[in-house]
Amino acid sequence: MPKCGKFLLSFVFVISVFARADMVDTYSFNSPEERVRAVALAKALRCPQCQNQNLVESNSPIAYDLRIEVYNMVNEGKSNQQIIDAMTARFGNFVLYKPPFQWTTLLLWLSPIFLTVLAFGLMWRYAEKREKPQHTTALEPAQQAKLAQLLKQTEHTGNKK
Repeated sequence: MPKCGKFLLSFVFVISVFARADMVDTYSFNSPEERVRAVALAKALRCPQCQNQNLVESNSPIAYDLRIEVYNMVNEGKSNQQIIDAMTARFGNFVLYKPPFQWTTLLLWLSPIFLTVLAFGLMWRYAEKREKPQHTTALEPAQQAKLAQLLKQTEHTGNKK
């Protein structure tokens, strides 16, 4: 491989190493336990801008701001429930990965159960249809005689081998 090719290959490799560099939060906490609690809370809250990412995984500016807000509330000594209440007051139940069971979320909670029962019902119905033997009609005496004759011929020709 020519020197130019080796240089180009190594340059592409070095650039690709830094291509996936993510932003790292450098926030100081009062204790390691508070850091663990803050990160767990941020992972339990959904980013309002992103489709299905939590505040820790998302790189959006609003997720960054909300992470800092969660970290500040933890440092202020607020409880998990107070922080969750503040976020749901601001963004609604959308920010929760596990929304509370209410009449407005009834379909969300019951649809997996309904769909599972429906799937098993359809599979059972399909299996029942497959297991039932097909309705057959009896042969007339002339057809039975013809069948017996064919079977005899097959037996005689089969034994001659």
